[in-house]
Amino acid sequence: MSTTEIVTKVVPVLATVETTLTNGFNGKEKIENPPQVQVSGRTKSGKTLKIRSYPKFENLEDERLYRKQHLAAAFRVFADRGFDEGVAGHISVRDPILTDHFWLNPLSMHFSLIKVSDLILCDEDGTVVEGEEPVNAAAFAIHSQIHKARPDVHAACHAHSVHGKAFSVFGRELEMITQDACRFYRSHGVYRDFRGVVLDSEEGRRISKALGNGKAVILQNHGLLTVGGSVDEAAFWFLSLERTCQAQLLADAASAAGYKKILIDDDEASYTSLQVGGPDKGWLAFQPYYDEQLAKTKGDFLN
Repeated sequence: MSTTEIVTKVVPVLATVETTLTNGFNGKEKIENPPQVQVSGRTKSGKTLKIRSYPKFENLEDERLYRKQHLAAAFRVFADRGFDEGVAGHISVRDPILTDHFWLNPLSMHFSLIKVSDLILCDEDGTVVEGEEPVNAAAFAIHSQIHKARPDVHAACHAHSVHGKAFSVFGRELEMITQDACRFYRSHGVYRDFRGVVLDSEEGRRISKALGNGKAVILQNHGLLTVGGSVDEAAFWFLSLERTCQAQLLADAASAAGYKKILIDDDEASYTSLQVGGPDKGWLAFQPYYDEQLAKTKGDFLN
């Protein structure tokens, strides 16, 4: 099958489990394991509608191409949102065949120009296995250690986005002030040991430790880093984290003027995180951005 083909699966209409929770959730009944994707999935005639999901592949070569295509698209999406800054920033995706290898962007190519054929394959020692361009040394130092420490992580994103940089100077976690912030409830850390450009594997290991089992880490005085089980998921977490940092900065500014912030309590934040912060939701949330790139570029990045 074509690796750009939209793959669908049947999703029941707000399927529920019998167990409900009432305590600690403002007195409201809650489904214990809420669906990650909330859909109204049935027509008036009773037809069950379908929703997109991560494809199933007939062979690993097809999956490799799919991952590279979505990696190239992620760079285009980042470029459109101004996440580029010179040669800083990088996104990696694990190769499904050589699982200790990962694909990266070439060092000096603008995000907006990256195509599938431009991507660089590196091994766990930083050796370029496929491609004719060097890669960012910091990219290797950080991403290689994350991919080693987290077998569940297939992709990682780091860029010097404006609001991420601005929020990082405080060296603190996000407050749960919005529904979107709950994506990162107890799923993001802070790396507070800024030592300039990351060039050695030991610092990469420390960043990986700060990430823990979460989906994001705020690098103090530096920027943001997100991870996921797919490049789509990791890229969407980055988009969301950047905007969540922006919202936090705006709320903090208003608070300094005397307005009181109302925080989401732990129980509600924990429950909401199940609804808005799961991997299926992260993957699906990136698909409109992928579609946008297909339409805008007429598929140029697929070459």
